[in-house]
Amino acid sequence: MADLKARIEQIWDERDSLDLSAPDIGATIREAIGALDSGEERIAEVVPDGSELGEVLVHEWLKHAVLLLFKISEMRTIELGPFEFADKIPLKSAYEAAGVRVVPGASARWGSFLDRGVVLMPSYVNIGARVGANSMVDTWATVGSCAQIGENVHLSGGVGIGGVLEPPQAAPVVIEDEAFIGSRSMVTEGARVCEGAMLGAGVVLNPSIPVIDALTGEEVSRGVVPPWCLVINATRPKIFSGGTYGMPCALIIKRFAEGERHDKATLNDVLREHGVSM
Repeated sequence: MADLKARIEQIWDERDSLDLSAPDIGATIREAIGALDSGEERIAEVVPDGSELGEVLVHEWLKHAVLLLFKISEMRTIELGPFEFADKIPLKSAYEAAGVRVVPGASARWGSFLDRGVVLMPSYVNIGARVGANSMVDTWATVGSCAQIGENVHLSGGVGIGGVLEPPQAAPVVIEDEAFIGSRSMVTEGARVCEGAMLGAGVVLNPSIPVIDALTGEEVSRGVVPPWCLVINATRPKIFSGGTYGMPCALIIKRFAEGERHDKATLNDVLREHGVSM
């Protein structure tokens, strides 16, 4: 991929002076998007950096390829059976051969990757996103552009996983393997849910949201949920000139042993104790 990366970077750097309609430029851009679509490449990944959690590495050249694709693509009508769409980017296809189940009402854009065993209920996956093997994108959930969803993840009904294309260096949302995201939760702006972590219903997570350990009262991060813990939506008081108000936070109410599988009955019992649900 080194040669393809170099060609995309050259096109990006010279985009204002190049004729982007040239066939060789279009072929190069589509080659890069095809690598995303097949899973051969990915826009971001977690890599070791000496810390406990590692860091999210963004492959900016692939984001550049996505942005270039929008520049060279024209609006067109897409007809699929009784449905009609007007867009610049085609939809994915060949789901059966890929081992992916897609329920009517679901759609995924070309340039996203769905690994084997993925199930899409009526939902949406945007370009540049990646959904790992055996993960479920439940009804009315959305996976935004460039978001990285791990293996054996469950995105419950109505979950919103935010997307980010610009600036190219911005880290996307990362949901790691074995995570569970409760219904109507919103994870946006490059927030991260680490391996095995579980969010109860309605949790809002972004880089400005403090993640607090209920046992100690300590703020453990901003916008990053540690591995193998259960988190619920909560508030903490903050004093303003006009009074004291509850500001949102994400509250860790239970920690699990590493690798401990989720038992939904047990989780529901824990959540009921705190008056919340999955």
